[in-house]
Amino acid sequence: MDDIEAAKADNRSMNLTDYVLDISLISLVLLQIRGRRLTRRNLILPVAISGWAAANYLHGIPTAGNDLVLVGLAAGLGITLGALCGLFTRVSTDPDGHPVAKAGAIAAILWVAGVGTRFAFQLYASHGGGASVGRFSAAHSITSGEAWVAALILMAVGEALTRTAVVAYRGYQLAPSHFIGRPNMMAAGDRAY
Repeated sequence: MDDIEAAKADNRSMNLTDYVLDISLISLVLLQIRGRRLTRRNLILPVAISGWAAANYLHGIPTAGNDLVLVGLAAGLGITLGALCGLFTRVSTDPDGHPVAKAGAIAAILWVAGVGTRFAFQLYASHGGGASVGRFSAAHSITSGEAWVAALILMAVGEALTRTAVVAYRGYQLAPSHFIGRPNMMAAGDRAY
């Protein structure tokens, strides 16, 4: 029973910032579906939101019991979802030759599944499901609520960073001379050595 009580003590209720953060990440899919030119701002926004969350919520990565396994599985799932989101995002060029990314239905569903699942888990854990999470944690040697926090945050960061990296790489491959708003400084016919 001590493990359950410890896990429940680590859980905290969601506050307004938590809701705004999760809803912001979910709403990014609307911008992705619309299609946008790949700019620094558009590429950095999901990374910045995830980075802010990590800086404010991630206070270490617990390694006792199966904490590290939970964190590793969640981070791996985030990276997988991010890679798939990036691969199912259409990258093309606009009339000026600048790369444009537009999420397709599969990419949007994967993004919402990742972010929405984390949001649903947070809601469940902080609004009546804490005891169930505590029992699950005790049964599977997850020693603290910090393990759940680290798992969810690293899943979000992994998803955002990987999607951004895949889309940025694809945009660069498609239009290196216009990537992120920097025109190619070389004249036509010049060679880079």
